[in-house]
Amino acid sequence: MKILFDQNLSAKLVGRLSDLFPGSKHVSEVRLESATDYKIWDYAKEHGFAIASKDSDLSEIGMVRGFPPRVIWIKRGNCSTSEIERVFRDNSESILNLEESAPFGILLLS
Repeated sequence: MKILFDQNLSAKLVGRLSDLFPGSKHVSEVRLESATDYKIWDYAKEHGFAIASKDSDLSEIGMVRGFPPRVIWIKRGNCSTSEIERVFRDNSESILNLEESAPFGILLLS
């Protein structure tokens, strides 16, 4: 599964998690760092990415537009990039299964 990391997550996660999620990108790598959530959504859908974000707006878009792309919603306050990496590693099986879970489009991680 390829993940498009939203602006509110560190771009360092792309490299740190490349062993689990090869081909992932950060919005800054595809010039979407200032884009609307809808543009990020459309890009992810067109290019086969799931979206990881701390922003609830992306999950709300999914409820209206449907899935894909899948959304990995990180419900954590301020925390380190290492903590976010650990959340992804600890939940990697659930994240990878999200792609196969047709009726589910949002994975909430805290």
